[in-house]
Amino acid sequence: MKGGLLVAGTTSDAGKSVVTAGICRWLVRQGVKVAPFKAQNMSLNSFVTREGAEIGRAQAMQAQACRIEPTALMNPVLLKPGGDQSSQVVLLGRPVGEMSARGYHGGRQQRLLGTVLDSLAELRATYDAVICEGAGSPAEINLRRTDIVNMGIARGAGLPVLVVGDIDRGGVFASFFGTVALLSREDQELVAGFLVNKFRGDVSLLEPGLDMLHGLTGRRTYGVLPFRHGLGIDEEDGLRVSLRGAVRESEVAAPVGEDVLRVAVCAVPLMSNFTDVDALAAEPGVVVRFVDRPEELADADLVVVPGTRGTVRALAWLRERGLAQALVRRAAEGRPILGVCGGFQLLGEHIEDDVESRAGHVDGLGLLPVRVRFAREKTLTRPAGEALGERVEGYEIHHGVAEVLAGEPFLDGCRVGQTWGTHWHGSLESDAFRRAFLREVAAAAGRRFVPAPGTSFAALREEQLDRLGDLIERHADTDALWRLIESGAPRGLPFIPPGAPA
Repeated sequence: MKGGLLVAGTTSDAGKSVVTAGICRWLVRQGVKVAPFKAQNMSLNSFVTREGAEIGRAQAMQAQACRIEPTALMNPVLLKPGGDQSSQVVLLGRPVGEMSARGYHGGRQQRLLGTVLDSLAELRATYDAVICEGAGSPAEINLRRTDIVNMGIARGAGLPVLVVGDIDRGGVFASFFGTVALLSREDQELVAGFLVNKFRGDVSLLEPGLDMLHGLTGRRTYGVLPFRHGLGIDEEDGLRVSLRGAVRESEVAAPVGEDVLRVAVCAVPLMSNFTDVDALAAEPGVVVRFVDRPEELADADLVVVPGTRGTVRALAWLRERGLAQALVRRAAEGRPILGVCGGFQLLGEHIEDDVESRAGHVDGLGLLPVRVRFAREKTLTRPAGEALGERVEGYEIHHGVAEVLAGEPFLDGCRVGQTWGTHWHGSLESDAFRRAFLREVAAAAGRRFVPAPGTSFAALREEQLDRLGDLIERHADTDALWRLIESGAPRGLPFIPPGAPA
């Protein structure tokens, strides 16, 4: 088998990432050597590959679905928003500068098409199949001229396109028809058909509509995936945490001890890598919630200040909302706080930032004896070490360089009393370390909480990916999907007017 497929969507959050991961896991279980690909990703949730390249976390999880190591080729362009109007551009895993949306779509994006196509060609030369994920909708007619992630990549690489629609939000038939009808004749020739996502109820009631859709467009539906709780992989953005959702919405083992632990995560602006708390939420008896008011910290046993793409902005936000004062009081009372990356930096004494915010000297919260200076070169590493007597692995993505002046060493940061800080993302995915950390938190909080001895975060992720593969295998026409990946879009697909505007 040698082939490829582009999974597009009628909208953002239609389920492209999940469907891509599910197809990847289904294929690898058939013995196919498969890789994921997303030409351009906009996300504050990123990951560091073993060669030190930064890519979107969704592509890293899709690589896990393929049972391979992620590489920069799988996400050659990553945009990390720094506000409403600009983003950091990460090219083949390395930051190359900040750019406004107008500047990016005004020419820079199109110049990256060659890099994107070269990366895809290299993957296709190595793997039997490459399953590509689009972004947003392929029918964003104002952006089609410079598109490199939807029909631009499909046309450039001759990929068949499967359009995913979220029926749970309504209007899926209109979305399917309108998506095709707003594409040019050349683009329409590559749109093979549709996949319905998140369907609740009796599929037989949907079938007349699918038949009518086929009659209107000449394109078949390749499957109807039922609604299932907790099937998201690492989210690109937003406040939804994939595994947290799965644990909260599905059957979970009862707490081992007599108490639960309550974790409050400060929902700071430009929050990045909030997936760090997934591993906490995977523990039976740990309740995780996002908060933005000081009173919501009152009953929390642990407060997490997560990573952010705007450390100085997040610090100002905490002060404006009264959360900064609540954190200072909490530290003085010896109640647990964990700062990760940007959250660690703002817990320090002061910040010197001429790179990210260009605010110069800014006083931190002063809860940790740390001084932070922002460097132009970004740190991208996969460290490993030991803390609380247990082995820990993580990854670092930051411009801030921390000078730790005192305190008890904790990973690359420090600990003072029950206030902890580190640049390491993903450390809580190390099971033994997570359990040791939660025991410390429970003792400090006076809770009779006991971590479950057998919780394996890696195993939970594998189970989740297998569930995605099961969805494709049981609810999609896999024979037709196989032919589509191997042979491309069917010939003679009809043109649906009006097509893209001139």
